[in-house]
Amino acid sequence: MLETLQTILLSTGVVAAAEIGDKTMLLAVVLAARFRKPLPIILGIFAATFLNHAIAGALGAALASFISADLLRWILIVSFIAMGIWILIPDKIEEDESHDRMKRFGIFTTTVVLFFLAEVGDKTQVATVALAARYPLEAFWVICGTTLGLMIADAPAVFIGNKLADRISMKLMRRIAAVIFFVLAIAAYFEG
Repeated sequence: MLETLQTILLSTGVVAAAEIGDKTMLLAVVLAARFRKPLPIILGIFAATFLNHAIAGALGAALASFISADLLRWILIVSFIAMGIWILIPDKIEEDESHDRMKRFGIFTTTVVLFFLAEVGDKTQVATVALAARYPLEAFWVICGTTLGLMIADAPAVFIGNKLADRISMKLMRRIAAVIFFVLAIAAYFEG
């Protein structure tokens, strides 16, 4: 039970930190500004994220059986360092006509499609693969934790919208999140 709780908390914290200033957080703001209906947007974010992270978690857990524990530890260390560096590079969202064309599918479906596609190859998906590979027996809880972490970061963005960017320095938040990843890399190094 304690290991499960630790896995959930670690997964939640890693993804919440990675999500600060990420393109999906910006996408949440854009969708909120366009549709002005928070509930279907939040439900769409949840559905897309859980599905995306379930696929990533299954991949990570499968990789664990093919990789030695020591190699996996080094992959995790390098992944955390890479995530720390990657998070320092701000994401931008391109405004285009595809958002307007997708309105015809409804708010929920539009959100699911856009978020699922935005998460493919994203930092949070990579983190889910790495964490599920590290904790293959706890992969379901990794998926729950990473989904929760994304929701913790993105759901408030739906409600706060553009005011969030005016009051909080995203540059500072990205730096803090990067430090968290570097600390996680150091902890993974000393864990072995």
